[in-house]
Amino acid sequence: MASKLSSKSVISAATGLQLPVIGLGTFQNWEEAVLVKTLNTALELGYRLIDTAFLYHNEHIIGKVLQEWFISGRLRRDDIFITTKLPPQGANPKYVEEFIEKQLKALQLEYVDLYLVHHAIGWKHGEELHLSEGDNDNSGLQLDPTTDHVAIWKEMERQVDAGRAKYIGLSNFNINQIKRVMKTARIPPSNLQIELNLFLQSKEEQEFCRKHGITITSYATLGSPGVPQGFFIGAYENPLKDPLVEKLALTYQKTPAQVLLRHVVQLGVAVIPKSAHPLRLKENLDIFDFELTEADMCQLNALDRGEAARKFVLQVYSSHPENPYPSTRVQHK
Repeated sequence: MASKLSSKSVISAATGLQLPVIGLGTFQNWEEAVLVKTLNTALELGYRLIDTAFLYHNEHIIGKVLQEWFISGRLRRDDIFITTKLPPQGANPKYVEEFIEKQLKALQLEYVDLYLVHHAIGWKHGEELHLSEGDNDNSGLQLDPTTDHVAIWKEMERQVDAGRAKYIGLSNFNINQIKRVMKTARIPPSNLQIELNLFLQSKEEQEFCRKHGITITSYATLGSPGVPQGFFIGAYENPLKDPLVEKLALTYQKTPAQVLLRHVVQLGVAVIPKSAHPLRLKENLDIFDFELTEADMCQLNALDRGEAARKFVLQVYSSHPENPYPSTRVQHK
């Protein structure tokens, strides 16, 4: 599989989903002028998957840019793959349809290609997450004490039936929570989006999803060095600075970021790196003219540190019965 990878490659799910192997992440990119430039550059370079979410506060900007490309004839709806997510404040059977309709209106689309339940824990309706630097205290976030994954999933299935989403999936769920959804699901999850990178390779999730025909999307593939350090509790280690990664970058005449992205796509996992810099956007897409050897992959796989490397979990989740990662004490995307 690895040697045949290209920027147009897809990963297949048992449900029929054909997920582009690489896309553009838009987390923390909500300044309109910056995001408009980023989206136009990415589309011109050939990116055809855009990953967003209600929590990112940028769906309306993405919608405007897409409409410009559609109207000009540079892009057809079938040419682009849009992933977005049901926010935690909508993770209640009463609110699923309300939120996806609101998101479709912002995106100016009739449907999204993939709609994910963003978090395994719901928040009370009307709650918001603080994401900006200097304003990231989420200790007062009001959680829904009774998040019902099965009931929420039934409403997610209704969105497929209604044509609002082609495929549905999960984000930031653990294996037991996925099993609970699958036990009664009429439409199985097509995708699991999780934090996955060199130091946190989520090997159990990879094995489980391969067995059940669920695709995986990695976020924080490069370690999210641009996220304010106040979001993290404890020391942060940057995989871009790992000695083996730097050595392989010299060997292949690539950047450390390209090595990290290539490692994950060779695992059969899709990536959605985020950048607003034209050169980095191009570099992130330029990972298909080399292949890591089996020995290189083994060395990189051996750097997995498991749960000790997890960064994106809200501390306020620690007391909730549905906390997907109870061993962690750090903060979340």
